[in-house]
Amino acid sequence: MGKNHRLAQALWRRRVHEARILAGMIDEPALVSEKQMNRWAKDFDSWDVCDQVCLNLFDRTEFAYRKAVEWSQSDREFIKRAGFVLMAVMAVHNKEMSNQEFLDFFPLIKKGATDRRNYVKKAVNWALRQIGKRNEGLRTEAIKLALEIKNINSREARWVANDALKELRAKVFKR
Repeated sequence: MGKNHRLAQALWRRRVHEARILAGMIDEPALVSEKQMNRWAKDFDSWDVCDQVCLNLFDRTEFAYRKAVEWSQSDREFIKRAGFVLMAVMAVHNKEMSNQEFLDFFPLIKKGATDRRNYVKKAVNWALRQIGKRNEGLRTEAIKLALEIKNINSREARWVANDALKELRAKVFKR
């Protein structure tokens, strides 16, 4: 077991907010197990710990794609958020993923767009926007999905769609 991995585990067990963010920054992705990911995700109790751990660690594991799918269907608010955050950060970090792998997230994004919980709704929106900014083909498909979501009879879905469309329809966006 690597030195940083051991330290990350010790920091996580301290149950201190900032220590958990640091744990996600220093842990070694190759040493992270699926069991650890599930255990840490169950401990998520704030959006910033959730986002930082997904952004700095979980998206670099071999389980990231599977966890994005699984967690995005959870009933628990921060676990569900983590699923959509993983989708968003993989769109930025994982250059090897195919367009089809991101398109396969679209039914989950559409379903998640009606979630009334603010932290989930914002992560769904983030995932849609980041996937759409990955390349022109995904941008076109993300706009189509946003238009479908906009027609769902849900205030939350309309917010997700309208906010994403503002960014996706912009002439220029920076990565």
